Amino acid sequence: MIADTIDRIAPLVPRERIRIITGAKLAPAILEAVPGLDRAQLMVEPEAKGTAPALAWAAHAIAREEPDAVMVSLHADHVIQPAEEFRALIADTAELAARLDRLFTVGVRPTRPETGFGYIHVGERIARTPEAFDVADFVEKPDRDTAREYLARESYLWNSGIFIWRVQVLLAQLEQYTPELAALLPLLDGGDPGPFFERAPMLSIDEGLLEASPNVAVVQASFEWDDIGSWDAVGRRREADEGGNVAVGDVYAVDAEHCIAWAEEGSVVLFGTRDLVVVRTAGLTFVVPRDRAAELKELLNRLPDRLRRLEPPDG
Repeated sequence: MIADTIDRIAPLVPRERIRIITGAKLAPAILEAVPGLDRAQLMVEPEAKGTAPALAWAAHAIAREEPDAVMVSLHADHVIQPAEEFRALIADTAELAARLDRLFTVGVRPTRPETGFGYIHVGERIARTPEAFDVADFVEKPDRDTAREYLARESYLWNSGIFIWRVQVLLAQLEQYTPELAALLPLLDGGDPGPFFERAPMLSIDEGLLEASPNVAVVQASFEWDDIGSWDAVGRRREADEGGNVAVGDVYAVDAEHCIAWAEEGSVVLFGTRDLVVVRTAGLTFVVPRDRAAELKELLNRLPDRLRRLEPPDG
């Protein structure tokens, strides 16, 4: 998927201007998956601290090379079609970002009452090419009834997490609304991101900046989009059996319905179950009702470190 993401944007952005923020464990696999990628294009996080420190680091590095650059932040776990419409929207929004002191995010028209995504409440129109609006409010992942309400109203969009902005605008907004992070950016001047990440708070860009700043705008996507970085997305994107079960690996489903089972090691057997997600990986077995799979972040915050890292227990 990282190769697909690069191929999707490559006709618009020269390959040498692409940077990939990742962890040390994934760096070798990324270099293997994307032939011709220079290792210097990888920005390897010393530790994961969320999207706010990661994007602040990227903006700081880009600003030192080209202070007036427009930065586009993409995720590798998105499915987007058609690519031509995606690139057209990114290009138009980048031109808008070059002229306006706004932080732009891409919103997607909901197609189902999704409880696993954040939503954007659309405000006043600020441009027509592309269709751009002030963000009236960011809404956390809603319950099912609220998601159905949003689906019926045209003023709510899914928050795709695709961002476009001038690096100087982002850095200025961080200084004003996220000073606890901006104050640490000089630690990056020496080229070693270690001290910065050691002191940086665990923080998402949405919570740390976008929800606080009045200078955030949204452009409405004209393309099909899905985030497959969730277990429920596995059920949407893979073929199901006659009982509606999606299985990956050595899985046996007997009298089971609408389950997702993922076995990277060993076997998983489902019997008389319904609407479950069952994952077997790295010596750990994870079981959750399918309608609560979107709460994984809350679960991880309550687990000991050895389980959050999917490390097998001692013995």
